[in-house]
Amino acid sequence: MPKSRRGHRFFLFVAAVIAAVVVLGFNVGFQTNPGASPGSLVVHFIDVDQGDSTLIQAEGVTILIDAGRHDRNDVVPYLRSVGVTSIDLLVGTHPHADHIGQFPQVLRAFPVKEVWLSGDETTTRIFENTLDAILASKAGYHEPRAGERHELGPLTIEVVHPDRVYGHLNNGSIGLRITYGDVVFLFTGDAEGDAERQMIARGHNLQADVLHVGHHGSNTSSTLPFLQAVRPKIAVYSAGRNNSYGHPHREVIDRLTQLKIPVYGTDVHGTILLETDGRSFWVKAGTDAPPLGAPVAPSGCRPGQVDVNSAPAQELVKIVQIGNALAQEVIKRRPYASLDDLIRVPGIGDARLRAIKDQGLACAGGL
Repeated sequence: MPKSRRGHRFFLFVAAVIAAVVVLGFNVGFQTNPGASPGSLVVHFIDVDQGDSTLIQAEGVTILIDAGRHDRNDVVPYLRSVGVTSIDLLVGTHPHADHIGQFPQVLRAFPVKEVWLSGDETTTRIFENTLDAILASKAGYHEPRAGERHELGPLTIEVVHPDRVYGHLNNGSIGLRITYGDVVFLFTGDAEGDAERQMIARGHNLQADVLHVGHHGSNTSSTLPFLQAVRPKIAVYSAGRNNSYGHPHREVIDRLTQLKIPVYGTDVHGTILLETDGRSFWVKAGTDAPPLGAPVAPSGCRPGQVDVNSAPAQELVKIVQIGNALAQEVIKRRPYASLDDLIRVPGIGDARLRAIKDQGLACAGGL
């Protein structure tokens, strides 16, 4: 390890020792978070193009998991726009530049109580800048390991991955199972199939209501055994529109569709908001999705409309620009979280989707 990085690691080790007290004290002394209503939690899957950044706001608690791309400057402005003034826990799932890209800006813009990194290292400039920003801040530092359990205000955080430093950045991603009341979220960064198999083999409870799909929807992740272990009610992926990687990959979307798991994506819906009272949850994503405060996947169809989630082919062909062949493709890929979700049907592009919505005949009904 180069001398400068040995110095970084030494100081981060010292910070980690000091942070043990901070971790144990997570559940005391928080200020009220203006972004969350009393008795509720809001999760923001932020549209940061081909990158990842998720904000979690509960009363008295702010968590940021990943901080977008290194070549953009959209995370800090977004956080400020929703009332963030400080961050209790800042997690970098792994040190790729599309996940920790704006860590330095976040650490300079807000007081951060605790930073978690996976322990894997890289030689990139953004990783070095991130370490420098952590050292320059007053944040504690911790490298979480599978089996840890932390109470953070009203949240329970279970670490399901990694169990060690991997040397493989994606498979070493931090995996977190976060519980608020009866509602559970699972975040796995860019963990691939090997990491998913290890999570299952270690016997972690992986069941979650909301799954943040691994690795932007890449076919290296979201294996069938893993999805069957999680059994999510909805899935959300983070990807850039028309990205060069082809994310989300067709195999993953098809797998989720076959399991009848509604899918939301930032490339289709933009920033996706989810609110929960700890018993049920609500989603706001795209122009056809329900607003916060309305149940997730409501029936939402007016009399006379054609429901893309249940209508037979002879009804679907009444929708503008949908013929018999395309109707079969629509049926094959059900269910749809909203009309915007039709974009994943081969043959339905932006122009055709616009025409469908403009006609006003189609709707995405209850799942």
